[in-house]
Amino acid sequence: MRTLTGVISDTGGIIRAKTVPARRIEAFARSGMGASLTWPVFCVDNGIAMTPELGVVGDLRLTADLERAVVLDRGFGWAPADVRDQDGELSPYCWRSVTRRQVDRLASLGIEALVGNELEFGLLDEAGRPLGERDGWPCYGAGVYSELSEFAADLCERLDAVDLPVEQIHAEYGLGQFEISLPPREPVRAADDVLLARAVIGRTCRDHALRVTFSPVPFPGGSGNGAHMHVSLTRDGVPLLAGGPLAEELTDDGASAIAGIVRHLPHAIAVLAGTVVSGERLQPGHWSGAFACWGVENREAAVRLLLANNGNPHGANVEVKCVDSGANTYLATGLVLGFAALGIEGRLELPEAVTVDPTELSSEQAGAAALVPLPNDAAGRIELFEKSEAARAVLGPELHAAVAAVRRYESSLYEGEDAHALTRFAWSS
Repeated sequence: MRTLTGVISDTGGIIRAKTVPARRIEAFARSGMGASLTWPVFCVDNGIAMTPELGVVGDLRLTADLERAVVLDRGFGWAPADVRDQDGELSPYCWRSVTRRQVDRLASLGIEALVGNELEFGLLDEAGRPLGERDGWPCYGAGVYSELSEFAADLCERLDAVDLPVEQIHAEYGLGQFEISLPPREPVRAADDVLLARAVIGRTCRDHALRVTFSPVPFPGGSGNGAHMHVSLTRDGVPLLAGGPLAEELTDDGASAIAGIVRHLPHAIAVLAGTVVSGERLQPGHWSGAFACWGVENREAAVRLLLANNGNPHGANVEVKCVDSGANTYLATGLVLGFAALGIEGRLELPEAVTVDPTELSSEQAGAAALVPLPNDAAGRIELFEKSEAARAVLGPELHAAVAAVRRYESSLYEGEDAHALTRFAWSS
């Protein structure tokens, strides 16, 4: 390892970093590297949404987690970082800690969670044009994949080398769009894996004379990049989402967990799909989960239940489809797990499943399914988020306020601007 780069995903999902030479690695883990107190309110344009609590006075420390450190290519060391105060204690602004707390919360209920993520991303040429723009791009096409097979094989091998095996890889729906599926893992590690995968994807692209975008919508009118999150729950090794007495073989706690996610999801969209371009993706008919409801294998439901069967070797899980690639993966994971815990703690009753496209439901059917359109405008997202005691409890009041400040700043900044061009590579690594 020649250098070590410690990375965080900030409140708006941008990956930021500090780097030290090899001789300073232990100091990076022990004492950390300084970061302005304003890092939690950095915005997508590098502006700062200062608040009375977050301004020019004060400091944070980024401490590299050496247990998760890996060496990529050419001696480039990489590790996720925690955020601490000057005394070495975890800061309330530590994004990773949001997921940690919800893992502990579920553990207090005797429940273990596993999380697996899918990453969609767009491949562009060195001039920034989407691949397939000239010759076309058949979605899931064998031909376009074959043309990029050397890149794809190289990417899979590099991810294998850092213990991040790809479950599958394919050409996706949009021009130049690819998707990889990551394995289910302990939630904090799963969130770390998202940042690591994006680093490996970025470096592999550069070595193949490509550029990569993780923007939720990189081009006006184009396909969006999702970051679907799969969650499974067990107690003493027994699944909560299979083998039970309720509909679709759900257990009581499994049904309540889904109910908790469905009920509180609209209040978390400022995090899960809250960027200045996210609203274009979160629309009916885009398979983005634009409605807070659940259904078995329903790609238009925000919460899609995948049953335990031969086609699902990892077992039953729920896929939260509305998450996009601009989300801070630690905050998104913590919110989904926290809402599941809220449902279990409150013994929430699961609404009826949606078995068709949600837009086809009558008013009576929509009521039975507790159907709610997810907010795809900035004002709606922010209003629901700021009012949500559930989101505030999961994130903590400090990060809850930071998210609100960042989203308000960004929504006002980009009114009338070409937000796609300005943010196209903001979430790349």
